Amino acid sequence: MHATNSSHSSDLAGTTPNAHRLLWAGFMAILAAGVGFAIRGGILDNWREEFGFSALEVGQITGGGLTGFCFGIILGGLIVDKIGYGKLVALALLGHILSAVVTLSASSTDTAYQFLFWGSFIFAFANGTLEAVANPLVATVFPHNRTHYLNILHASWPAGMVLGAMVGWFLDDRLGIHWKWQLALYLIPTALYALMFLGQKFPRSEAAEKGASFVDMFRSVGILGSAVACYLLALFFGDILRAFIPEQAAVAGYALGGLLLLAVAMMTKFSIGSLMLFILFVTHALVGAVELGTDSWIQNITGNLFSSQQGKALFIWTSTIMFFLRFCAHFIETRLRLSPIGLLLVSSILAFVGLRFASGMTTFTAALAALGIYAVGKTFFWPTMLAVVGDRFPQTGAVAMSIMGGIGMLSAGLIGGPGLGYSKDRFAGEALRQADPAVYAEYKSEQPSRFLDLPSTEAFGLDGQKIAAARAAGPQATPEQQLALQADQAGDRQTLAIDSFIPATMAVIYLGFLVYFASIGGYRRVEMHGSGHR
Repeated sequence: MHATNSSHSSDLAGTTPNAHRLLWAGFMAILAAGVGFAIRGGILDNWREEFGFSALEVGQITGGGLTGFCFGIILGGLIVDKIGYGKLVALALLGHILSAVVTLSASSTDTAYQFLFWGSFIFAFANGTLEAVANPLVATVFPHNRTHYLNILHASWPAGMVLGAMVGWFLDDRLGIHWKWQLALYLIPTALYALMFLGQKFPRSEAAEKGASFVDMFRSVGILGSAVACYLLALFFGDILRAFIPEQAAVAGYALGGLLLLAVAMMTKFSIGSLMLFILFVTHALVGAVELGTDSWIQNITGNLFSSQQGKALFIWTSTIMFFLRFCAHFIETRLRLSPIGLLLVSSILAFVGLRFASGMTTFTAALAALGIYAVGKTFFWPTMLAVVGDRFPQTGAVAMSIMGGIGMLSAGLIGGPGLGYSKDRFAGEALRQADPAVYAEYKSEQPSRFLDLPSTEAFGLDGQKIAAARAAGPQATPEQQLALQADQAGDRQTLAIDSFIPATMAVIYLGFLVYFASIGGYRRVEMHGSGHR
């Protein structure tokens, strides 16, 4: 698993005088996203109780808070070398402000879902636009040690989640401040990143500097890589069109995804693309599902298994672990002699073990251990995957890196978040039906849940408002309420167990990459020479 190219102290220096200023401005931008994400995760139970959402509906709203990211990062990545980083930062700033306006307008039960979904979507779009700036920017100004600096950049994500969770813990659990005031606080780091980027000079990507055209940058992605993104976009379009043409929505979604894929094929003169990049894209879809999909639910799950305050404490615990470890990527690479692929393999094994352990946790101490292992595992997934793309495919400029980020977020929003919500509904409903069919008939949701809207997956979860009432009853809960709460917790445990199979699959893929790189002499960073050629 050792890296074949050594890192020198000179590699830690940036290529521009303001490299570190740009790094920390990007850090603050992603921190703002993390703060907003954590606050939203902490108030899911408020939304469910206030508006009577099912677990699937909550999952779909969190999904909107992830899928919008895809459009921001992909569209931003496609145009960043043409319009410049500064204009994208301004667009993201407007998006963050608009998101607050839309989300805080949710009040009526009849319209709350739409306001919360689209507010979350716009928030995610702004976050994606910022990552379309930050990821290629840091990869460009620190080309000799991308794994290290991209991990530092993304340490801001767990830092933001810690701050957001602490806000929720204090303002929600202790003071009972309304969720709207809590959510508005992410605008503070938003203002800070705007000030930090103000007046800065931005470099161009390595590919753009070498004279590569947009089509040159896209050829390595090609039909294979684009197929992954277009499939997920087809699912997204189908979800959006379902409100207008419910019977034909899925077909229309796939048609739009197919048209996008055809456009890419024609633009690249039917370039198949890199098989390695295709596999990396598929793997990053799994990363998005297991990391961000789980993160969007974990406070809700642990708060249900233990208490709301303990759930927030566990979220802060895992996010703190991630924050500190992301500053250690360079140490791990050099001292433990792990290549980026070796680091990803070890991480996926740890994530699998942590989630399996978490599915059986019954005490707070066991939860600290299980989720601590999971946190160590998931720490390096996202930034290290981006570093691998930057190292191996510099000729793609910001394009491949941005598409990869978009795929991860689309997967988290369409598969990870809703998938966990569906699993919770299905397993909780089944547990209560097996325990007492009469109580199940009383507590089941009015509307069924489906995964990817497949009729064969139809299942009935438990009514969110009735579960909240049972939880509020505490020691005075009736036997029926106690049964419903036990089934709700059983659904959480089963969901974590199913979730563990995602990093197990990733481990197999990374092992295959490890074998491949060993067969060609080890993992090395690819250098560009000339006009977009290696």
